[in-house]
Amino acid sequence: MCGIVGVVANGHVNQVLFDSLTVLQHRGQDAAGIMTCQQGRFFLRKSNGLVRDVFRTRHMKRLLGNMGIGHVRYPTAGSSSEAESQPFYVNSPYGIALAHNGNLTNSAQLTQDLFTTDLRHINTNSDSEVLLNVFAHELGKQVHPLSAEDIFDAIRRVHRRCLGGYAAVAMISGYGLVGFRDPHGIRPIVLGKRDHEQGTEYMLASESVALDVADFELVRDIAPGEAIFIDLEGKVHTRQCADHAKGHPCIFEHVYLARPDSIMDGIHVYRARMRMGERLAEKIKRERPNHDIDVVIPIPDTSRTSALELAQHLGVTFREGFIKNRYIGRTFIMPGQQLRKKSVRQKLNAIDLEFKDKNVLLVDDSIVRGTTCKQIIQMARDAGAKKVFFASAAPAVRYPNVYGIDMPAAHELIAHGHTDEEVGELIGADWMIYQELEDLISACREENPSLEGFDCSVFNGEYVTGDIDSHYLARLEAERNDAAKHQEDEDNAVIDLHNDSSAD
Repeated sequence: MCGIVGVVANGHVNQVLFDSLTVLQHRGQDAAGIMTCQQGRFFLRKSNGLVRDVFRTRHMKRLLGNMGIGHVRYPTAGSSSEAESQPFYVNSPYGIALAHNGNLTNSAQLTQDLFTTDLRHINTNSDSEVLLNVFAHELGKQVHPLSAEDIFDAIRRVHRRCLGGYAAVAMISGYGLVGFRDPHGIRPIVLGKRDHEQGTEYMLASESVALDVADFELVRDIAPGEAIFIDLEGKVHTRQCADHAKGHPCIFEHVYLARPDSIMDGIHVYRARMRMGERLAEKIKRERPNHDIDVVIPIPDTSRTSALELAQHLGVTFREGFIKNRYIGRTFIMPGQQLRKKSVRQKLNAIDLEFKDKNVLLVDDSIVRGTTCKQIIQMARDAGAKKVFFASAAPAVRYPNVYGIDMPAAHELIAHGHTDEEVGELIGADWMIYQELEDLISACREENPSLEGFDCSVFNGEYVTGDIDSHYLARLEAERNDAAKHQEDEDNAVIDLHNDSSAD
């Protein structure tokens, strides 16, 4: 889960990119970067940290040009090393910069092919650098000067070589801005425009909120397998570049990842979450018609919309029982189990008045590792709750994610190998209830029935790209479980001591 943005405008784009990245900050808090282009020359600033900390006035003044791309990262493939922050750049051919959201499932094979056949060197462990080099190699096969069709032909070959979920924005020096999406449309990307006295300006971004903050109008989503090229004159070229495109956007975007004020694939995230609450309430009525719930309390912030609708449909009081410290990052995207555990009580504090002597139903958007909800349930008991029930607006997360979300190790998922009742016992709830997958799908699909389906792999273990087997999952788990990340972070800390870049 990362955030990407690209802009072609009639004036300097540095401020627009900065503003857009700030509202995509929820998609990644590990690193941020902006690269702009002026008269064929690239200007780059990227580093570990939040957007507001990475970019100072001196950096913004150096980001010149009417075209640029930006990125906020949280690491799945690769590590938290500053060297793997984006955008990435290659100087051949033409000069190309790229920012990417997602994960290439055949990255290891591509890296080998790039070295032995394409004669291109990969300098990091990031699959984004792999994607950039594949694109650069395929673009190098075209005849100079490039036409829009030449760029689309290169992206057709990228789709044939690259597997997994990916959305990318790229700049080609002297030509323009390119955006493309994997043939399954797993990761999101939208197109926006705004009118300017000197001509129409365009933006590509992970979520529509990035358009809103810069006063761009949402035009549409980029279709699965589609590519969009915006040339330096502001002319938009589009082409379907996949041989067999079939849309299956990631349903977890609607559960947790996206901001509620975003629109993705024709679906208002806010309304989808309202319907999740409605359908979960109906399940509670069916399975526990004589429930003794006194109050429904959301776990801030993502579950608030679903929890409010759930309470209304149950006819139960809704209350805010937790106060959130907004200067603590999302625990779900923090690397390392110990850091996640430490951060929960720093992040939330219970209001005793709302818990004392009450039977409380806590509602969360989902349960991944179970670390947070177990501690929150104990906080509710410590605040005086008689009984604590737990509801998840999403089904049980039982399988790893391979398309760019940090759920790589099955044994780290609390629901893996456990029944719903066993999960309730493990987290310390008096009883718990999950959303049905069919209800989740219908809640998301109601606004856009034309969608062919969703990637629901974390819930049902069905990987839409068709290339995932037990050997791949075992290798992924070995590379990305918490123990491996902890060792990698230690290694990077040693490297950083010998490569101090603080003088920038």
